[in-house]
Amino acid sequence: MEFAGKVAIVSGAAQGIGAQVAQSLAAQGARVAALDIQAVEPPPGGIALVVDVADSSAVDGAVVRIEQELGPVDILVNVAGILHLGAALEMSDADWDRTFAVNAGGVFRLCRAVGERMVPRRSGVIVTVASNASSVPRQLMAAYAASKAASTQFTRCLGLELAPFGIRCNVVSPGSTDTAMQRQLWSSPDGEQQVIAGSPHSFRLGIPLGRIASSQDVADAVCFLASQRARHITMHDLRVDGGATLGS
Repeated sequence: MEFAGKVAIVSGAAQGIGAQVAQSLAAQGARVAALDIQAVEPPPGGIALVVDVADSSAVDGAVVRIEQELGPVDILVNVAGILHLGAALEMSDADWDRTFAVNAGGVFRLCRAVGERMVPRRSGVIVTVASNASSVPRQLMAAYAASKAASTQFTRCLGLELAPFGIRCNVVSPGSTDTAMQRQLWSSPDGEQQVIAGSPHSFRLGIPLGRIASSQDVADAVCFLASQRARHITMHDLRVDGGATLGS
C-alpha cells in the first residue's frame, strides 16, 4: 500500500496505459480521480470525471472538484493522448492543432491547475507519459512525435521551476505497447512480430528485448517515479521500450 492516503489524478484513464496506471495506483492505496473524454469506471475509493484536457475551464473545474471530494492532490499522471497518422505535408490544420491541444496542451493545463496548488504545500509529484517517438523521428507520425517532444520538454522545464518547492516532475517514454492505439498501426495479423523485428525500409529499429511492452510495464515505471523510492529523481525521462531507441 505504497500510496495509502495519497490523492492521485490520472488523465486518459478510460483505456490502455491510463487505465492501468489508475488501477495500479488504486491497488496500492491511492484515492484516484480518473479523467477521460470518455466515460470511465471509478477506481475503488476514487471518482471518475469526463473531461476534455484541451478545455482549460473543464480542467480547472475538475481539479477544484477533485480537491473538494478527495482532498489535496499529491500525484498527477498525464497520460491522455491521441494519434493522427499521416504524411507531414498532407496533415490538416485541424488534426495538427487537435494533436497538440491534447498531447501537449493537456499536459500544460493539468500541470498548471495542479501545480499551483502543490506549490503552497511544497510537495507533490508529476509524471507525464510521453513516447520514445519524442526523440526518434518516425514516418507518418510528425504531429504525434512533435507534440510528445513538447510535453516531454515542458515537464522537464516545469521540474526545474518546481524543484525549490520539493515537487518532482518526471517523464515516462514508452515504446510500442500493447494498447488500442498501438494496434491501429498494425496492418496484418503478424503486426506485433513486425514491430519486434523492425522495419528497415521505414528506418525503424526493432526491439532488442524481443517483446512489446504491456500497459503494466509502463504503469510500474510510473508508480516507481511517483513513489518515495524515487524521491531524489526529477526532470528524468525513463524509457520503457525494450531498447528500441538504443538508449538515445
